[in-house]
Amino acid sequence: MCGITGFFNRENAVELTIRALGILSYRGKDGTGAAGSGWVEYTDVPEKLCLPYVNNIIGHVRHTRASPTRQPLVYKGIFASNCEIYNWKELAATYRIDASNGPDLFVKLVEQRLHDENTNASDPIAIMQNICDALDLLQGVYAFAYWLEDVVYIARDIIGLKSLWYSSSKGFAFASERKALKSVGYTEIKELDPREVLAYDIRSGTVHRCTRDFFSIIPQHEDTFEQIAEQVQLLLENAVKVRFPDEPFGILFSGGLDSTILVYMCKKLGKIPGKDFKCYSVGLMGMQEPPDIEYARWVAQTLGFTLVVHQIDLEQVEKYLKTVVPLVEDTNVPKVGVALTMYAACKAAMEDGMRVMFSGSGADELFAGYDRHKRSTDISRDSYTDILNIYKKNTYRDDVVSMYHNIELCVPYLDKRLVEYGLRIPPQFKINAAGNKLILRRVAEKLGIPAQFTWRKKQAAQYGSRFDKAIDKLTRRAGYKTKTDYLEQYYHPDLKLGVLFSSGKDCNYAIYLMQQQSYAIECLITIKSINPDSYMFHTPNIDLAQLQAEAMGVPLIEQISQGEKETELEDLKKAIYRAKQEFGIEGVITGALYSNYQRERIERICDELGLKVFSPLWHIDQEKEMRQLLALGFRFIFSSVAAYGLSSKWVGRIITENDIEHLVKLNEKIGLNVAGEGGEFESFVVDAPMYKKRIEVREFEVIELDEYTAKAVITDAVLVDKADE
Repeated sequence: MCGITGFFNRENAVELTIRALGILSYRGKDGTGAAGSGWVEYTDVPEKLCLPYVNNIIGHVRHTRASPTRQPLVYKGIFASNCEIYNWKELAATYRIDASNGPDLFVKLVEQRLHDENTNASDPIAIMQNICDALDLLQGVYAFAYWLEDVVYIARDIIGLKSLWYSSSKGFAFASERKALKSVGYTEIKELDPREVLAYDIRSGTVHRCTRDFFSIIPQHEDTFEQIAEQVQLLLENAVKVRFPDEPFGILFSGGLDSTILVYMCKKLGKIPGKDFKCYSVGLMGMQEPPDIEYARWVAQTLGFTLVVHQIDLEQVEKYLKTVVPLVEDTNVPKVGVALTMYAACKAAMEDGMRVMFSGSGADELFAGYDRHKRSTDISRDSYTDILNIYKKNTYRDDVVSMYHNIELCVPYLDKRLVEYGLRIPPQFKINAAGNKLILRRVAEKLGIPAQFTWRKKQAAQYGSRFDKAIDKLTRRAGYKTKTDYLEQYYHPDLKLGVLFSSGKDCNYAIYLMQQQSYAIECLITIKSINPDSYMFHTPNIDLAQLQAEAMGVPLIEQISQGEKETELEDLKKAIYRAKQEFGIEGVITGALYSNYQRERIERICDELGLKVFSPLWHIDQEKEMRQLLALGFRFIFSSVAAYGLSSKWVGRIITENDIEHLVKLNEKIGLNVAGEGGEFESFVVDAPMYKKRIEVREFEVIELDEYTAKAVITDAVLVDKADE
């Protein structure tokens, strides 16, 4: 519950540090400090820091609960952190370290290991490995910087609950929040991968990385359903217990399964004097109470705990949004809706004097609680990917919102030991036709929570609070076309994105959706595979991607690939790297729907290149996608078919609503994928809302391979004005 920053090899490092600490000051209101080679200074606010004129500085803003002692800490090296180490006392006893708190323990543990192993302090690779080994011992959440001799090391907890951003474009800089670096002129800002420890050599200006092992989904647990439920309960109870503060605290409460289990466990532990808590439920004020508040009241009355209800009207929603949107640095409507819910709850808790809040975040990802999991073909892999990428989607949002209110957020469902165990639970124990989060619902039953709460079907926070409806009303009242347009008046996203482009409907639809959220599309990236049976890449009519790029007015990068399995990924990496170098992209858009094979490999490449991945169609209902495409004005043909029920009559013509009806019937009859996700067909888009011109296909050749397999090879196509209909 602190903030850290640092600037290296910058002549104006003093000015940059003070300005960045000012941006981060709400994260720590109990003092600030800065340190460099041979000096350290502490004061109450960043503006009062009197620093020597040097090129290398580490800075810190402190919250007394997370850091009872002042930081940066200076021993053999300089250490600044935002951390909560739950097992620091046990580690101090085990390794015979005289430590006063978590940060103090960690830096002394690292330096003790460096001494005991006689590690060369000028060898960054050896020191990074030492840090990785020390991190494996920790139970907690953290982000830190450690400066030893001429190298600065940065790292964060392996799931990514504590945020950390960096840039190596002008010397080297890091900060707890992206906006702190952006405010002092940095543009090439990256979020640190939680699975990496990064080292910056001040003398050479080079960056080194060390990769940490993540969790695994194999081998799956062989215990019975009841045995696994018992173990989940024990791990979750321990996760709650180690986070239990020695002061009153709050719980973000929606009346759903996840938060109800936390309340029940906290109520049991809360019998200890001085460990009282209140639950906070929020929503839009109106004629009828929002569903989450209605259920929260019911659960609170039944189980007997204190509930604080905070309802706000439309004018207050608008007032909050002016802070929330720039705070989370995003205009994604669902993300803002959830952030608004958390903001309102944290504000109410802060006004009650709370400095700690518990959240049920992470349970849906770990135990398959989303609707999209019902359509998953590999629950274990999807849960793994959800947890792997949760830092890109949820944790930064939650961190900045809670920190803004000077509140430490505790997330027991993302406890390292629970996640490690939960990812290896057999998928049939998480979800089946009867319901989702099965193992967690069994835990609730074992705890004695009534069935009406255990099996409640809950809406997402932005809907259960009715804040999504509030944003919609404000959008229409202000005369904006979309909710994203309305939110953009408070913050404009500046990420530059490239698109993995195949010429088909999915990548085109993904572009449209991201443009609707005002992301800048800098280039298209097309892989032209010589192998028609490529595992990764679309091949029919791929030469016409250039025509589609011209229709959109977007540059196209093309990369030739032999299409050999796995080695073709090197060609993809080359193309994405080229897009990064030539167009400065910071992320990649994919049209992936259900293919874990493609998605995981793309994400791995982008992680290596320091790029974000956006897959806006992931697990979309296939029939819904097809109908939305036509409703939005997309026009596309099937360029190939290969499935029972289809034939050469399907290729080369515009797909209509009647065609979709036929595909739906084939799905009901033989299980055909309505959007062709099983390879039943490939598509080629001839017009779309973002096309400035449409494509007119003048000639094509139909090649019929058998009764159910055919392709249309376009031999003549041109761009025409849309007015020439």
